[in-house]
Amino acid sequence: PSSFPSTSITSAKIQVNGVNLHYQQTGEGSHAVLLLPGMLGSGQTDFGPQLKSMNKQLFTVVAWDPRGYGQSIPPSRDFPPDFFERDAKDAVDLMQALKFKKFSLLGWSDGGITALIAAAKYPTLIHKLVVWGANASVTQEDVRIYNGIRDVSKWSEKVKKPLEEMYGHKYFAETCEAWVDGISRFAEKSGGNICQQLLPHIKCPTLIIHGEKDPLVPRFHADYIHEHVKGSRLLLMPEGKHNLHLRFAEDFNKQVEDFLQ
Repeated sequence: PSSFPSTSITSAKIQVNGVNLHYQQTGEGSHAVLLLPGMLGSGQTDFGPQLKSMNKQLFTVVAWDPRGYGQSIPPSRDFPPDFFERDAKDAVDLMQALKFKKFSLLGWSDGGITALIAAAKYPTLIHKLVVWGANASVTQEDVRIYNGIRDVSKWSEKVKKPLEEMYGHKYFAETCEAWVDGISRFAEKSGGNICQQLLPHIKCPTLIIHGEKDPLVPRFHADYIHEHVKGSRLLLMPEGKHNLHLRFAEDFNKQVEDFLQ
C-alpha cells in the first residue's frame, strides 16, 4: 500500500482575496477537512502528524498557511482589530476556491478562534468543528501569559528552531511581538471579547478538546466555549498541554476521526 497515490502530500499556492495562500493537501476521501494553525503557524510546522496519518480514504485533508505566515508571505503578517475575521474569510474562501462545497474545520489555538468565527459566520458551509487551545475572550490573566512568550529568545530550542528556520530570526521575533500586542488589545474591550457573541450562532456539531496541563490557555476558556456552543462536546486530556495534537497525535487523531464520521 505504500505506493498508493493518496499518501502523497501536495503543496501549492492559490490566489484568494488578493493574496497567494499556500496550502498542503492529502487524501482522497469525500469528507474535506481544513486544518487551521496557531500563531506563527503553518501546515508544515503545526500539523505533521495529521497530514501524515489521518485516514486518507475517508478524508481529504487541507492545511493552510494564513496570510503572512508560513509560505503565505508576502504580505507580511499584521494584526488589525479584525485579523481573526480576515483569517476566517480567507480560510473559507480558500476552500471554496479549491472547489469544496462543504467541509469541516480543525482549529488549533488562534486557528481555533478563526474556526469558531468561520463556523458562526458561514454555517451552511461548515460540516463539523473541532477546536483545541482556543479562547473566545482575552482576560488580564491571558495578557500576562502572552507577555511571558513575547521574547522569543526565551522559548525552548525545540519550539523555536523550526520557526527560526522558516522565518529567519528577525521576522519571527518581530511577528511574535506584534501578535502579543494585537491579541492583548482585545483585553481592553468590554469583557475582553474576541468572538463571544458569535458562539450561539454555531450550528454544526462541535468538539472542544482541552489539555488540562495547557500553560497558555486556562481551562475556563474551554468551559466557556462549551457552555455557549449549543450541543457541543468537551473532551479533556489530563496529560495534554497546548500542543496535545502533536504530543498525543495517535489518540488525538482517533478521537477526531471518530467525531468527524
